[in-house]
Amino acid sequence: MAAQNQKKKLLAVMQILLQKTDEKHMMTALDIRSALKSVYGIDAERKSIYADVEALMDMGIDIVQSRGRAPGYYVASRDFELPELKLLVDAVQASKFITSNKSEKLIKKLEGLTSTYEAQQLQRQVFICDRPKTENEMIFYSVDDIHKALFENVQITFQYTEWTSQKELRLKKNGEYYVVSPWALIWADENYYLVAFDKKADMLKHYRVDKMKNLSLLKEKRLGKEKFQDFDLPAFAKKTFAMYGGYDEKVSLLCRNEMAGVMIDRFGKDVMMIPVDEAHFKVSALMTVSEQFFGWITGLGLGVKIVGPKNVREEYQNYLQGILKGYGWGIGPDSSLF
Repeated sequence: MAAQNQKKKLLAVMQILLQKTDEKHMMTALDIRSALKSVYGIDAERKSIYADVEALMDMGIDIVQSRGRAPGYYVASRDFELPELKLLVDAVQASKFITSNKSEKLIKKLEGLTSTYEAQQLQRQVFICDRPKTENEMIFYSVDDIHKALFENVQITFQYTEWTSQKELRLKKNGEYYVVSPWALIWADENYYLVAFDKKADMLKHYRVDKMKNLSLLKEKRLGKEKFQDFDLPAFAKKTFAMYGGYDEKVSLLCRNEMAGVMIDRFGKDVMMIPVDEAHFKVSALMTVSEQFFGWITGLGLGVKIVGPKNVREEYQNYLQGILKGYGWGIGPDSSLF
C-alpha cells in the first residue's frame, strides 16, 4: 500500500511541477509539499520531495534547481515551447474548418501543455476578417473515417449536400448515396477535399469533406489504383483554382515584374519566369481553365494578361463580356478587351 501511495505522490509532484512552474515561477520543496496537501490530500516529508524531484529528473524531465535569492525548482523545457503553442492556437482560431466550439476545446487542451501562467498568454483572440467558422461538427469524424478507409483499403459511401439561398444545406441527387474509393485528402482554400475514384464515371473526382453527411465504410476494396498512380497531387493543387473543375490547358501569362510574388505563391518557386522586357516576364503553366481561373486573373487587374492559347483568350474575353452585359454595359462588335 505504501509503495502505491509513493507512486501516486511521484505522479502528483510531476503534475504540480508541469502545471505550476516555468522559468519565471519556481516552487520550493515546501511549496510542493503544500500543493500536495491542498490539491491531492497527500502528506509528505520535505526530504521525500527532494527524492521525487531527483527521480523525475532521472526519467528525463528537464527540471532545473535555482539557487540564490529565489531558490526553487521549475520545468525548463517541454515538448512544445510557448511560441510553438501560440502558433498552434492562432492556426486553430483562424481556421474556417474548425468550429468555434471545437476551437475552444482544442485550445484548452493546448493550454495543458504548458504551465498555468504561460497558458494565460494563449487565451487570446486572433481576428480574421471575413473568415467564418464551419458549423459542421461531424467533419472531424468524417476525416477520421476517411483516414480509416485509406488504411483499410475499402470504399466509402455518403450523402452529399449543397447550400440553398435560405442558408440551409440540402441533399444533392435527392439524397442518393455516393459510393467512391478514397485515395487522398487535400487541404486547400481553407477546406478539406477528398480525392476519390468514381466507378460510374470511371474517373477521379474531388469532394468537400464538410459537405459530406452520413459517411460510412464499406467492405468492398478500393478501386481506381491505376488512375491514382498517374495522379500528381502537387500539380493538381497548383493548377486547380478554388478546387472547381474545368479542362486542363497550358496557359501563357504576360506579367508585370511586381507580380513575381503572386506567381510564386500560386505555382511554387520552380515555376519558369522568362523575362520579356525590363518591366515584364512570361509564365507558362498547366492550369485548369474555369470561371474561377478567370476570376483569379481578373482580380490581378492589368498586372497579368493571358497571351495564349487563342481559345483561352477568347473564352476569357467572352467571360468578361458576359459580366459587362449582366450589368447592362454592352460592348460593340468592333471593340476588344485586349
